[in-house]
Amino acid sequence: MKEAKQLEENGIVNMKSRGLGDSIHKFTTKTGIKTIVDKVSEGLNVPCGCEGRRQALNNLVPYNKQFKLKK
Repeated sequence: MKEAKQLEENGIVNMKSRGLGDSIHKFTTKTGIKTIVDKVSEGLNVPCGCEGRRQALNNLVPYNKQFKLKK
């Protein structure tokens, strides 16, 4: 599997999304939701499971696969 291409923009490393999990990760990071979830999970001493969920969604909905309809 090819490594995700990384681009540096304004001091933040951006990765090309491999699937739905990466897109959700980017959205939650830029909106500040991830920061809140991290603080709450740290305060409750419970892991959030974000990385596992991200990888599962990338495997379920990858962007690099093309689907062909059978006729």
